[in-house]
Amino acid sequence: MAQLSPLLKQATPVVVDHGEGVYLYDTDGKRHLDFTAGIGVTSTGHCHPHVVSAAQEQIGKLIHGQYTTVMHKPMLELTEKLGGVLPEGLDSLFYANSGSEAVEAALRLSRQATKRPNVIVFQGGFHGRTVAAATMTTSGTRFSAGISPLMSGVHVAPFPYAFHYGWDEETATKFALRELDYLFATVCAPNETAAFFIEPVLGEGGYVPANPAFLAGLRERADKHGILLVMDEIQTGFGRTGRFWGHEHFGVRPDIVLIAKGLASGFPISGIAASEELMAKALPGSQGGTYGGNAVACAAAIATLEVIQREGLVENAAERGRQLLEGVRVIADKSPSIGDVRGLGLLVGSEFTTPDGEPDTAKAQAAQKAASSNGLLLLTCGAYMNVVRMVPPLIVDSEQVDEALRIWGDVVAGVE
Repeated sequence: MAQLSPLLKQATPVVVDHGEGVYLYDTDGKRHLDFTAGIGVTSTGHCHPHVVSAAQEQIGKLIHGQYTTVMHKPMLELTEKLGGVLPEGLDSLFYANSGSEAVEAALRLSRQATKRPNVIVFQGGFHGRTVAAATMTTSGTRFSAGISPLMSGVHVAPFPYAFHYGWDEETATKFALRELDYLFATVCAPNETAAFFIEPVLGEGGYVPANPAFLAGLRERADKHGILLVMDEIQTGFGRTGRFWGHEHFGVRPDIVLIAKGLASGFPISGIAASEELMAKALPGSQGGTYGGNAVACAAAIATLEVIQREGLVENAAERGRQLLEGVRVIADKSPSIGDVRGLGLLVGSEFTTPDGEPDTAKAQAAQKAASSNGLLLLTCGAYMNVVRMVPPLIVDSEQVDEALRIWGDVVAGVE
């Protein structure tokens, strides 16, 4: 009898029968408020009727049309629609299936376009599990342990994670930029650096937002040295942060944007966007893949974009995100176990710490499990897995946020 790998540890014991909107229903009929959204994937909720209809219709027409062999209408239409929401000047797209593939495609493009070997990533970033992407990931050793030798040419600079350092944001930012310059002087020469890869909000690293001064510092150094600025918007894109793109909060211009997760409401599709001029600098044959730009996934992505725009989900993410963040902070103010609460839009993290300020993994895990037992599905993240994260679908309403806060308040009080 075959079974799943024992390494696939489940965050909750739920076996799902079906999903609807913000809720999952298990095989016993119990309803669960899903504040995981498939790790930020089901942006329009579970089985949004418009997305379901678009996918069903497409399945009856064409399931797969390999896109370096033939073109198909859903991919062409999706490309046109993305042109209306992508940052100005990023008018050329390459499609793949997963976030890791998008990261590796951007890495390949960056190195080929600049003819430079090195890239700089930032402490706490998550970029994927394939070898190159795992090499670029520093949110936890579990993603790269045991597969050395890793890829060469990846260097790590600090992220302004103020709470971790015990500093204010300004101090942490000055430190991070100073250390980046020191990295240039000692390890990774600017003229050998192809790109910066950064998440506007650390995802697996603990839901830590960047800030305008830090990203402006990266843009300044990128322009000065001919380095590409790659924004990993895989988790922060498509309205998740209360702006269409996470980097919009910080007033910076990326050279390459990575997309995936919330683009197609659960169908696997990812990609990179760059200017046509930059994309043309990649070598012939360096982009491709069997399933990239799958017709059904493209149809679902078109429908997802339509839902996001028609239902005002970017604005809803901003409003409900403020409600959620404020509510979680009120709960944290009453709890000595939560050292910090932070987030942007519908990305909210609560960091559990001991009385002396050390990471409290056990209490975070206990809170996450207790929430699941009480009908609120959550996940943990952070280097020590001591951050409980909330990442509900963009369709979440004020009553559902209140329901989640009620459960979370009871859970936190119960684990003290």
